[in-house]
Amino acid sequence: MTLTTLPTKTIDAGELSVAYVDVGDPSGESVVLLHGYPYDVHAYTDVIPLLAEAGFRVLVPYLRGHGPTRFLDPAAHRSGQQAALGADLLAFIDALDLQQPILAGYDWGGRAACVVAALWPERISGLVVVNGYLIQDISAARTPLPPDLEAGFWYFWYFATERGVAGLQRNRRQIAEVIWRRNSPAWTFDDTLLDQAAIAFDNPDYVDVVVHSYRHRLGLAEGAPQHAELEQRLAQTPTISVPTITLEGTADGNFPATDGSQHDRFFTGPREHRQVPDAGHNLPAEAPEAFGAAILAVAEPPGDGAGTP
Repeated sequence: MTLTTLPTKTIDAGELSVAYVDVGDPSGESVVLLHGYPYDVHAYTDVIPLLAEAGFRVLVPYLRGHGPTRFLDPAAHRSGQQAALGADLLAFIDALDLQQPILAGYDWGGRAACVVAALWPERISGLVVVNGYLIQDISAARTPLPPDLEAGFWYFWYFATERGVAGLQRNRRQIAEVIWRRNSPAWTFDDTLLDQAAIAFDNPDYVDVVVHSYRHRLGLAEGAPQHAELEQRLAQTPTISVPTITLEGTADGNFPATDGSQHDRFFTGPREHRQVPDAGHNLPAEAPEAFGAAILAVAEPPGDGAGTP
């Protein structure tokens, strides 16, 4: 991965002043790339030029609680729930007047993309998402996973405690490093790359948003009132009908690679599942060519405004 600093713009969208990268042909077909936790927009450093050179307009927003993105209302609920992430993404699309962009993401960003794809399919032309269908079934939050998988999600339980909140406040970079190494055991990254991403964790809302995200998904925290109706819709685990490519890295430390069939019932439109050899959870950074190729396939031919994988 090439180390570089990505310049950002800002736009007011929904609850946020969103900081975002905007690269490529302003009149080209739009692609919105969405990062996860604990990562930032630089996960896409090597994907962006691939797409820009293919004629796309590439937009990469910092999610709520990350980087220069800020809440417009100082008193707003610092929610990290899936409904908030999805609402943020739809507001971003509206604010920039994007016409049926392709959405692509992983982890938190992939979840936001799935929310929009499921509930507002007419607003987008295609989806690329790592680890399949990411909309959470909060009602099943107390159902245990096999112990080896639970171990990888240690930070869910850590953040459920006040000790974990204090730990995240003091050790944002160090916690991210532990998660990066567990999520991507075959990925070689250096301190400089982690230091660059960790700048995004200095956001004053970072701890509140992250803690709420994990407590909410475990059923330990109420959602923000303004997102209650949307969360109810997501509780139905709505299907995704837009053209989709799902990706899985064969070296993902928390999500063992599969043939993707366990998610078949959630996709009613054309869908292709691809395994990416030796890639971990931060797939765009670890395998940018494979991630970019999936976007090109969804948009094939590039610039047509729609695609069939």
